[in-house]
Amino acid sequence: MLKTAEKKLYEGMFLVDSGVASDDWDAMIQTVQNLLTRYGAEIESIKKWDSRRLAYKIRGKTHGTYILTYFRIDGTKISAIERDVQLSEDIMRALILRTDRMSEEDIQKQTPFDKSEEREREIAEKAARHKAKSSRTAKESADENEETKLEAIVQDKAKTDQSNKPDESEDNNKSEADISEENNE
Repeated sequence: MLKTAEKKLYEGMFLVDSGVASDDWDAMIQTVQNLLTRYGAEIESIKKWDSRRLAYKIRGKTHGTYILTYFRIDGTKISAIERDVQLSEDIMRALILRTDRMSEEDIQKQTPFDKSEEREREIAEKAARHKAKSSRTAKESADENEETKLEAIVQDKAKTDQSNKPDESEDNNKSEADISEENNE
């Protein structure tokens, strides 16, 4: 009787050239997916792990981007995948390990790349909030300056109006004096 091979969970870390990966990331992901599915792998997760400076040159490259994958495959196919990696022009290196004890939570954990993206997003949001607050503060200061200017204009106008008006008490005094003169006559 023919026995079907059981597919086990593997973790694969693929190293690709950072220059090529940054130019066409989707093509790099597609290359890794094609390599794995060619041998019947069921991909559970595939994501960018991080870009790093290499400890030594590999194929003349000093920087590399790591692609982290989790996939299920028959263990007898791993050597064929490793052979194809060595022949590949796009993939510089690969490390494939069996990881039967990985939980779904472990597979979905944040990678260093995800963490740096999150930090950058938080910094951008904080900067946007600061900018909005600064512009609000500047607008409030401008409004206060405008109010102060308006108050000064109103006060100047009031002073000008007051200096141009004849003194009412003098008018009243003259009127009373005029009235008393008229009465005396």
